[in-house]
Amino acid sequence: MMMMMRKAIIWVLVLVGFEFQRSTSSQVPEIRRTSFPEGFVFGTASSAFQYEGAVRQDGRGPTVWDTFSHSFGKILDFSNADVAVDQYHRYNEDIQLMKDMGMDAYRFSIAWSRIFPNGSGEVNQAGIDHYNNLINALLQKGIEPYVTLYHWDLPQALADNYNGWLNPQIIKDFANYAETCFQNFGDHVKHWITFNEPHTFAIQGYDVGLQAPGRCSILLHLFCRAGNSATEPYIVAHNVLLSHAIVADIYKKRYKTKQHGSLGISLDVIWFVPMTNNDEDIEATQRAQDFQLGWFMDPLFLGDYPSSMRSRVGSRLPIFSKAEAALVKGSLDFVGINHYTTYYAKTNSTNIIGVLFNDTLADSGADTLPFKSGKAIGERASSIWLYFFPQGMRSLMNYIKQKYGNPPVITTENGMDDSNNPLISIKDALKDNKRIEYHSGYLSNLLASIKEDGCNVKGYFVWSLLDNWEWAAGYTSRFGLFFVDYKDNLKRYPKDSVQWFKNFLTS
Repeated sequence: MMMMMRKAIIWVLVLVGFEFQRSTSSQVPEIRRTSFPEGFVFGTASSAFQYEGAVRQDGRGPTVWDTFSHSFGKILDFSNADVAVDQYHRYNEDIQLMKDMGMDAYRFSIAWSRIFPNGSGEVNQAGIDHYNNLINALLQKGIEPYVTLYHWDLPQALADNYNGWLNPQIIKDFANYAETCFQNFGDHVKHWITFNEPHTFAIQGYDVGLQAPGRCSILLHLFCRAGNSATEPYIVAHNVLLSHAIVADIYKKRYKTKQHGSLGISLDVIWFVPMTNNDEDIEATQRAQDFQLGWFMDPLFLGDYPSSMRSRVGSRLPIFSKAEAALVKGSLDFVGINHYTTYYAKTNSTNIIGVLFNDTLADSGADTLPFKSGKAIGERASSIWLYFFPQGMRSLMNYIKQKYGNPPVITTENGMDDSNNPLISIKDALKDNKRIEYHSGYLSNLLASIKEDGCNVKGYFVWSLLDNWEWAAGYTSRFGLFFVDYKDNLKRYPKDSVQWFKNFLTS
């Protein structure tokens, strides 16, 4: 009976997704800020490591990303984020850009190693002062701060001392860091996000090794010096969930009543549609989502990992005690969703992936890719993984509504990138009609999910305000509404999308 019910739910979601696809025309309807519910929040998003620079200034300690980006061959253009876009010194200028556009909020992350240079121990007052200055500058311009506590930049000392997220000791150290932030910034910060995309850093950092700290066991350690792709991603995710739950409990018991804030987590989600209408591909599509969104949402809302993960991963998947499960379940006020693109999913009919990789992809038994019969699912951005499929936004919001009881959702990231082509003039690079088309489409579908489907979505944050250092892609990828001239003192130039958003927000 449960299997039949599950198949029925999957079929409903699949058909809903296909219906959205058919009903979305190439002509984007005109939308404006007033189309959205009163109080809906619009903002831009960033992260400390991609924006701040000043990596050796005012007592900041090194992070795993400093180490990784300075390791030969890890970054596509051999760059690093030592300077990034220098927001550490230019935040007043950047805040004015947000204000001029009419943005309500700014999502940024605090660098853990600016607060605790070694991850724990003595507080670095210069770091406290910097973020207080940034927060106050935002509030003075009427822009609400949304603060992410962890956006991938683990203090290197914690990786050296006990392997960071692989060791439960980090739960205590993260909780101490988070509470220090509540104590010092909570009077002015009303919106907290514990983690950004734990799925991404668990997979990219500990499964395939393409991001810091670069651990994996793929192809018998030919690619990474250390790691175990079959176990470490699950351990990392488990420690992250427990860390989030402990911090949420601390906030709820000690700070929420007097600071009147809210706390959530931001999860990365590719929407998946079945490659075919076959039962095998439909079930594989659900497994793909279980091993991505469900990996974190199920414990947070249902108290345990998805049954497909339990059955397929077995003893390698950590177990929550009853007390831990109770602590994790319900430990958030809102869900942050970072959504960019949609892929097809199909069952993995061979065991080649399992033999070669022995990792989470093999465990899911699902292959996901943006092509079907050689045709892309949508127009591609610059990044090889990012394809336009705006109706996926609506399908995703409905999936969250139906499976998890329609919790408050904030779209904490959405955007697309152009290439950093040195042959294109700045004048031409500012003509980003493709970006305008992307945001128009995704916002239209987000609006439909709210107005027509009753999805409980509260905000939308553009990734990103500025072109920035884009992790392993370095400076080759430009996600910004503002063009940053890396050759001329990091000058900011508004792209056409800035005027589009200004018109949208002030109409």
